[in-house]
Amino acid sequence: MASNRFVAFAIAAIILPTVAMATEYIVGDDKGWNVTVNYTEWAQNKVFHVGDTLVFKYGPPHNVSKVDEGGFKECKPSGDLYNSGNDTFTLSKPGKKWYICGITAHCEKGQKLMINVEEPKVPAPAPKTVPAPAPNDSYRFISSWYQIFMAAVVVMAMAAI
Repeated sequence: MASNRFVAFAIAAIILPTVAMATEYIVGDDKGWNVTVNYTEWAQNKVFHVGDTLVFKYGPPHNVSKVDEGGFKECKPSGDLYNSGNDTFTLSKPGKKWYICGITAHCEKGQKLMINVEEPKVPAPAPKTVPAPAPNDSYRFISSWYQIFMAAVVVMAMAAI
């Protein structure tokens, strides 16, 4: 029993920080996934990272097809067509990703999205413009134990369910 809890705690300690840093993007924001949005402009100032998610929200008759570069350029759906109206894609690898609507002429009218996914987010080091005071080891100790305690509380709560 104790070893199961330790494994659950270890998994939570590794996964929780990554999940906490992930961003969920609603494709097209409040306009959703349709032919009236310029998705190049929508994605232009966004930085996508491994672990982030894209959520495509739309109504009939639209759908989403994850395609390769050729399918994107030629507006040819391939593979699975998603049509739930609320499709979520987790960005699991860095590189370019392409999505189109597979309904005839929708992709040609601009209902397509190309993004570049970067490596996972990592906390940036704090800029050091002035000499920092000597680190307070007791604060670091308490802070790290607080994080571990909070992760353990979450794991225990999940194990109790």
